[in-house]
Amino acid sequence: MYWDVTHIKPLPNHRIYVEIKDGRKGFLDLTPYLKIDVFQELKDVWYFNQVTIVFGAITWPHEQDIAPETLLAEWTIVSECPDEAA
Repeated sequence: MYWDVTHIKPLPNHRIYVEIKDGRKGFLDLTPYLKIDVFQELKDVWYFNQVTIVFGAITWPHEQDIAPETLLAEWTIVSECPDEAA
């Protein structure tokens, strides 16, 4: 689908740089999610940095994921990949 994630990069402060199939790029701040039980493991930077793409979605090893509609509703779109995400 057009919203499938094609590239991700974990960043400091629980943020992720994301590129999706239709060419849009942006950042997702996951700090608010750290208060939710299922996302508690993301507080550990080592675990947070294990983020990957599974079937076009942002996912971690213990099956925490970000739904595409959540990504599209909550990310901040950028026109270029900033240096910190390169």
